[in-house]
Amino acid sequence: MPELPEVETVRRGLLPAMEGAVIARAQVNRPDLRWPFPENMAARLTGQRVIALRRRSKYILADLSSGETLLIHLGMSGRMTVSGDPLGVFHHDHPAAQKHDHVVFDMANGARITFNDPRRFGAMDLMETARADAHPLLAKLGPEPLGNRFDETCLADALAGRKTPIKSALLDQRIVAGLGNIYVCEALFRARISPRRRAGNLSRARAAGLAGVIREVLRDAIEAGGSSLRDFRQADGELGYFQHRFDVYDREGQPCRTAGCTGTIRRIVQSGRSSFYCTSCQR
Repeated sequence: MPELPEVETVRRGLLPAMEGAVIARAQVNRPDLRWPFPENMAARLTGQRVIALRRRSKYILADLSSGETLLIHLGMSGRMTVSGDPLGVFHHDHPAAQKHDHVVFDMANGARITFNDPRRFGAMDLMETARADAHPLLAKLGPEPLGNRFDETCLADALAGRKTPIKSALLDQRIVAGLGNIYVCEALFRARISPRRRAGNLSRARAAGLAGVIREVLRDAIEAGGSSLRDFRQADGELGYFQHRFDVYDREGQPCRTAGCTGTIRRIVQSGRSSFYCTSCQR
């Protein structure tokens, strides 16, 4: 499932075609994805200007001139691609309609945004912009790891006293929003922290260092266009490239890349998720 860097990459790719533009026509081709679409969604979107296109955790939020906000979640296989962009950022004509093109936005500027989702685990919802933070999917989210609220003190305080492994704690969206399995594994490797270590036993100094490493890993991943393991594509249809820079994720049995380390990458299962780490480097 796309994590913060993939969602942010898609958001940035959509910006030239969507932000400030009017949705000339919204087309909804089925009644639901993961759950039913909002009532009269196509009519409520058609004719509205996208005032701002932002991200919260793993959700894209389009604030509309109607005073509503469109929430978009890509799910496991959802893609949002742009064609016909008049700014010349994208180089694809409008493609022929595909079987899983569930929602299509034809913009007044000539761009078309297509939401394609073969597995239909994605979702869309409409809510009042003024009350967006109270939406059930957003209300309990922790601070954004690239935002001003997330700093060394914030993370140290959130981890204090927790008996869960640090890997599980970082996947808790109430502690920090948007992190997923890939980038937690990579961040813990760079910080030299074992995913087995109890979160509450991490010193404040190491927690402070981890906060900075998390931001570093996320920024590197966004710069690389995210990670394409199965279905993820950028808004122009291109793959992400951060998977070529993984230090531990999906590298079970391979040698550690730390200079002078003779260890190998091990995989364990924590809370039903695979954790990859070096038993020599990470303590």
